Amino acid sequence: RYDCYSNHLLSTTIQKHQIVIEIRKELLMKTLEELGIESKEASRVLGLTSTKQKNNVLQQIADALQTNNAINTILSANEKDIANAKESGMSPALIDRLLLTKERIEEMANGIIEIIALDDPVGTVISETTRPNGLNISQVRVPFGVIGIIYESRPNVTVDAFALCFKTGNAVILRGGSDAIHSNLAITEVIRAALADAGMPKACIAVLEDTSRETARKFMQLKKYVDLLIPRGGAGLIRTVVETATIPVIETGTGNCHIYVDKSANPDMAINIIHNAKLQRLGVCNACESLVIHREIAPTILPAIVQDLLGEGCEVRGDDECIAMDHSIVKATMEDYGTEYLAKIISVKLVDSTKEAIAHIKQYSTGHSESIITESSIDADEFLAGIDSSCVYVNASTRFTDGFEFGFGAEIGISTQKLHARGPMGLLALTSYKYQIRGTGQIR
Repeated sequence: RYDCYSNHLLSTTIQKHQIVIEIRKELLMKTLEELGIESKEASRVLGLTSTKQKNNVLQQIADALQTNNAINTILSANEKDIANAKESGMSPALIDRLLLTKERIEEMANGIIEIIALDDPVGTVISETTRPNGLNISQVRVPFGVIGIIYESRPNVTVDAFALCFKTGNAVILRGGSDAIHSNLAITEVIRAALADAGMPKACIAVLEDTSRETARKFMQLKKYVDLLIPRGGAGLIRTVVETATIPVIETGTGNCHIYVDKSANPDMAINIIHNAKLQRLGVCNACESLVIHREIAPTILPAIVQDLLGEGCEVRGDDECIAMDHSIVKATMEDYGTEYLAKIISVKLVDSTKEAIAHIKQYSTGHSESIITESSIDADEFLAGIDSSCVYVNASTRFTDGFEFGFGAEIGISTQKLHARGPMGLLALTSYKYQIRGTGQIR
């Protein structure tokens, strides 16, 4: 009897627990659906707003971000995130991603001003033709409607993403990481207050305050209200979004970026470019993580590169052949050649030709950015043709893969896929198009 009673109690408890879970899910979905409805309504207002109006509102928001009150509020919130990050043992490179300063807030505001100066693609006629039956068909750029962005750490993405979406007539729902939640909420409140003062719906921007995985998963399936989803972050985050979302996704990639030093490379140029690409900023997707060097030039240039990197505390990992040329090189594993370190570590591989370098890069690249250092136009052209990453450089640092550097204004991410958008995504990538057909009574 005791066993039967115990089983009955256990069964009842499980049923109650399941009911509670279902109620929580229902409430969660209701909250997300309400958010989706508000964002969709805001997108309709925004889609009918003129370029002049949008630019005026963006200027008001840029001004609002630079007030002493806003700066103090945002920095105070950021201090909480930094304290939590240090307590959790976050690496210095990732803390740098998270850190806000007065100067960085001013840079975010300046980013908005740069976007104001850019041409608004909405309403642009891509093509126009008149058919033999007299129908005039125009292909015209239009907003997506509501864009969802899931990202990690960087609070500046909150401003960049909003400004780009707003300029292109899109409302945006942001789901940042828990490590930056205080910063993201503070920034968003400044923006929403400025939107209200300008007579625009606050729901032009929304942030998910609940950063749980359950909420994120539900958000990824809010297809009825969200038209496009863009993930920004590490390989795990992007893979989860691609595999979970029912909303169309633009896949932004991690950056195992390569630099190939050809046998004809200018040694000083190679050392300077590699130093910049690896060390100028560690926690970014366009930093160089892997070196490929032609064997003919390796005995002289590899030790020079290693010593330059070691001078900044950067560890170099290579195979036995590399170690024989410089004993300060650490033994590499096969995993090293495919790793995005985001730290002061870099791998190196020796090859016999540009063709072999291309093969190695294709095997380990994430399709982000690769560069060749060479004085040979033949090898440069072979590299440009053979590498299929989103950005391929000749004699330049991979650190230029960036919306600002490409003249796009703030970027929404770096797309490594081939559909719709590729490389740094600016305003154009946040628009779709529709056909407008004008007739004079034609029937089929």
